[in-house]
Amino acid sequence: MIRKIVWDRLLAVACAGVLCGILGLGLWPFTAHPKNEVAWLEDGNGLHFGDHGTILSSRPFQPADAAGGAACSLEIWAQPGWVQSEGTLLGFYGPENLVSFSLYQYKRGLVFQRRFRDRQHRAGEVHVYIDDAFHQGRPSFITITASPRGAAIYLDGVLAESSSRFGLSSRDFTGRLVIANSPVADDSWSGELRGLAIFDQELTATQVLEHFSSWTKNGGPEISGNGSPVALYLFDERAGSVIHNRAGSAPDLTIPDHYLILRQKLLEVPWREFYPRWSYLEDVLVNIGGFIPLGFAFCAYFSSVRHLKRALWITIFFGFAVSLTIEVLQSYIPVRNSGMTDVITNTLGTAIGAIMFPWKTTRALLSRAGITVDQ
Repeated sequence: MIRKIVWDRLLAVACAGVLCGILGLGLWPFTAHPKNEVAWLEDGNGLHFGDHGTILSSRPFQPADAAGGAACSLEIWAQPGWVQSEGTLLGFYGPENLVSFSLYQYKRGLVFQRRFRDRQHRAGEVHVYIDDAFHQGRPSFITITASPRGAAIYLDGVLAESSSRFGLSSRDFTGRLVIANSPVADDSWSGELRGLAIFDQELTATQVLEHFSSWTKNGGPEISGNGSPVALYLFDERAGSVIHNRAGSAPDLTIPDHYLILRQKLLEVPWREFYPRWSYLEDVLVNIGGFIPLGFAFCAYFSSVRHLKRALWITIFFGFAVSLTIEVLQSYIPVRNSGMTDVITNTLGTAIGAIMFPWKTTRALLSRAGITVDQ
């Protein structure tokens, strides 16, 4: 009898400890308003972004023409904190609730990505990957100049890639601009940003090279004739929370007081979360393994203490409910992402742990200790 009382108390403590640990890890850092790690450079023009920092346009960008089919170009001068890191350098959150255009650092490489909707309103995606775009300790000057017919990508004024399938227009540079983070998820980029310019025309190779020389020598492009940008950010304010647009009618950029996600998603579907990298598999295995103790402990508690019928199924449903609660609450925490993949893998981990408890070996050990377990 004494053994049974001790067992019941130990199980209750174990269940409470496992549940508190999972909730703590799942909801850390427990704040909806973390610090925005953005600071002005001390030795020149530009901004430094820490592990969780972002800036965004004060209002949406508008297309250069009514039809939104004009050619366009974008120049950005940036230096990552570490060339082996990953993160979204910038993205436009368009009027169709899509990240219409984004730049993503993948270690030394750079991914140019465009999302769109076809005539049936189905989402589509096309991307171009540029290898060896970043180098440790020095900034890279990146230019993409494009029209609906295709795009050309330059690194430090030199053509690196051309693609006929990666067509862009001014419509892709519309909506709210988010820099150093994804508009829809916690995917922050760390490093230094020294300049950004957006054009409503397709720059020539000569113009690209001239702009690279001017940016690196004078901190901005030398504009002549009708080549003025619609947005030019020199990051020369050196203080304050506003980065002024020095050309055209595009909006200023602002530095929020707190780190935020412009349109944080709630329970993202699994096929949107999937990406073919080792880190994705690691996350899946961690999420499964992290809930195995919960499944084992609560199945043991429901079976041997509460003597509930169908304790295994009750435990699995409990693990699902805990995971779903965490994922819903994570949609209010900017440094966390809310998705159904975690709910599925957590529930699977709970099921594995719950199935382990009724094993003959487990019951034999408990029987030797004088503890009986209900089926």
